[in-house]
Amino acid sequence: MAANKDYYQTLGVGRTASDDDVRKAYRRLARKYHPDLNPGDKAAEERFKQVQEAYDVLSDGKKRKMYDQFGFYSEQGFPGGGAQQPGGPGFGFGGFDFSEAFNNAGAGGAQGGFGGGSFSDLFSQFFGGRQGQPQQSAAEKGSDLEYSLSIDFWQAIKGTQVRLNISRLDGCRACHGSGHSGGGQAECPQCHGSGNVTQMAGAMRFSLHCPKCGGTGRIRNACPVCRGEGRTHATESVEVRIPPGAAAGSRLRVGGKGNSGTMGAAPGDLYITVRVEEHPLFSREGDDIHIRVPVTVSEAGLGARIEVPTVDGRALLKIPQGTQTGQKFRLREKGVFNARKNTRGDQIVEIVIQAPDVRDERTRELLKELSRLDSRDPRSALWDNL
Repeated sequence: MAANKDYYQTLGVGRTASDDDVRKAYRRLARKYHPDLNPGDKAAEERFKQVQEAYDVLSDGKKRKMYDQFGFYSEQGFPGGGAQQPGGPGFGFGGFDFSEAFNNAGAGGAQGGFGGGSFSDLFSQFFGGRQGQPQQSAAEKGSDLEYSLSIDFWQAIKGTQVRLNISRLDGCRACHGSGHSGGGQAECPQCHGSGNVTQMAGAMRFSLHCPKCGGTGRIRNACPVCRGEGRTHATESVEVRIPPGAAAGSRLRVGGKGNSGTMGAAPGDLYITVRVEEHPLFSREGDDIHIRVPVTVSEAGLGARIEVPTVDGRALLKIPQGTQTGQKFRLREKGVFNARKNTRGDQIVEIVIQAPDVRDERTRELLKELSRLDSRDPRSALWDNL
């Protein structure tokens, strides 16, 4: 058997983490290492696979219980021999303590032993106290999917609708998700119809319900399309509505568009992480829009009313006399609409004074005259603070 994997360490959660904590850790790491967000990064792709594997086990109650008990999960159940053992597990071992035998178990036993206790304890761990009853496979909710979507600046500001092609596990249409085809039942090839298999723990041998048929001894013919999975891989085009004001890194949820569940269980959800392309003029901070606007020396010195671009078109801005480079002005409610708050941000205009283009002698003389009229040293304050 391969070396045990610490799925809790992979997701960065403790062994007592709740299902919600496990789900949140998975979503955070899936966004971080998703191949769509790390194109060409093999290390990120491998890490994403490890995160997915850990979540598949820890998000399922039965799988997690087995992993917590023995440090691994296997579809075949408890490790050891698979030979058939006639009879069923419906017999007790009350009053017998096999802790020494288990603690000294060899290669055929469970890793690390059982640490003591009776066979009754062991059976209760596997069957939850329902000894002798066949274990039926439980329906499982489908897992969530994570995708990323790039949109331009204006699509994020105004909102839009896009179509996204996704790959997901969909319910098999041939068997309607049951995993079985018509034609009755056949003898289970693993337990040969007995419903039980022998498992070894050191020198001890005991019988467990067959994990393949759930202890019934019979299996229904598998669907030839999905091979008994009940689900098939499918590519689907999903229409996604991007609300006005969508920010970079925001996550959108499309309910029921994750992987289909097993045995008719509910599907998971589709989560889309939005990436927004930069704009050459506008930048965004929260719900506010920022822009740098150039003005002439005369406009800054004398004051003026200038037109500035906004996400709604042109707007008038009054520049007071004596405006300096770097000075900022606010245009109320000219920013991004926030649907959750039902408010709009502002537009922040930063002034950049543009030096005149001296092309003739007349312009040069006027600037010299200006320097004689205003002889202040704009750098004097620098020396005062040394």
